[in-house]
Amino acid sequence: MRKASGGLAAIAFGLGFAGLVAAPIALVVHLKDGLPEAVREKSVLSHARALQRRVIALDSHVDIPPDYTKVPEHDPGRLTGMQVDLPKMHRGGMDAAFFIVYVGQGPRTPEGYEAAKDAALLKFTAIRRMAEELYPDEIELGVRAEDVARIHAAGKKAALIGIENGYVIGKDISLLEKYYHLGARYMTLAHIGHNDICDSSIPLSHLGDAEIEHGGLSAFGREVVAEMNRLGMMVDVSHISRDAMMEALRVSAAPVIASHSAVSELGNHPRNLSDEQMEALARTGGVMQVVAFSAYVKVDAARAAEERGLRSRVARAAGDAHFSYIKHGKLPAFVNGMKEIGARYDRASLEEFVDHIDHAVKVMGIDHVGISSDFGGGGGVKGWDNAAETVNVTAELIRRGYSDEDIEKLWGGNLLRVWGEVEKVAVRLAERREAEADMQPDAEETFLPDENIAPAEHALGPNGG
Repeated sequence: MRKASGGLAAIAFGLGFAGLVAAPIALVVHLKDGLPEAVREKSVLSHARALQRRVIALDSHVDIPPDYTKVPEHDPGRLTGMQVDLPKMHRGGMDAAFFIVYVGQGPRTPEGYEAAKDAALLKFTAIRRMAEELYPDEIELGVRAEDVARIHAAGKKAALIGIENGYVIGKDISLLEKYYHLGARYMTLAHIGHNDICDSSIPLSHLGDAEIEHGGLSAFGREVVAEMNRLGMMVDVSHISRDAMMEALRVSAAPVIASHSAVSELGNHPRNLSDEQMEALARTGGVMQVVAFSAYVKVDAARAAEERGLRSRVARAAGDAHFSYIKHGKLPAFVNGMKEIGARYDRASLEEFVDHIDHAVKVMGIDHVGISSDFGGGGGVKGWDNAAETVNVTAELIRRGYSDEDIEKLWGGNLLRVWGEVEKVAVRLAERREAEADMQPDAEETFLPDENIAPAEHALGPNGG
């Protein structure tokens, strides 16, 4: 893969799909290879718009608020302040998204598990309501990998469902099948804080987390992975500890995914994946969806400290012990505070985000990398801050020298391939169970000894053998 020159990236960033159409071309240009840079940039943008119409652009992680579809400001059919709504998806060329049933880690008590389940069901209901009741002519729920292409061909957006944090099943593994039937097609095993399934990459001291609890997956966690394989639900290793991730790769019968992770080589953050982890993920056939979350793309300790302080103050002012992007992220105190911090520190740029994609491709190969935003959950970089700017990512990939085929793989082709393989593994496991069941004797069948065969004690002699 060859990097192309930067060009007039500022033309595209912040304008979205429609903005690219009307983007002005600078009159003062630099010449290279006999062509004005502005002319080359115009060609890139034209190519990006055309390619965006052809490929299926799938974002693997979009968070939603608890009152999604219930209030005008969180109505996905309107142009809202949310980073993802249907008008922005249309404008930027985002064709499909995994809308996320996220529940933050809480106490591991019967009451905590029940509250987590209720919060999960609320979001399942909202996502399905969007696709099945409110806007069925614009967006359709997909439950199989092959559905995405069919829905795209019909001119609609595809709504897919992922779960973030296995806390929503508590200790009740039967809930996995319930959530699967509601549409969940991947589950992140843990979030911030350990749970009963595995260790997190970031323990929560206020919940009593030790640095290491399970040393990877728990015995229950291994059962959970096996059940997800049986159902055909993708195992997601984003957020979990290094040991838990590597163990999940070993015990899963199907390839696994990292639904929204960045590269630790470029951003030293416990949420990011090392080259060792990325290589192991690729070897086992999985895919890493590189996340456009500024704090993971560009790790700045001073800025991170200020943001932690702001989050703590905002949460306390709202009467909560801990901050949630979904609950507190739109509050004026947080929005204004982030603007003040942003004036002092640069956020990560689209170019820096694509640097992470470049590194992942170098380590893993083009067939094992994808793209995610984490919009609605704190995600976004300068140049890709909402769904309307999705085409800007495609333009930057073209500048870097990625082919159309490469970009199609990054924008969902690789993830859909892995999802399809997970479905095939589930079918093979079912066939194996059926074959094994056929080999078992019927419990009600009576076996009578053949009268021509002597009793065992006679055959062996009076003292046995």
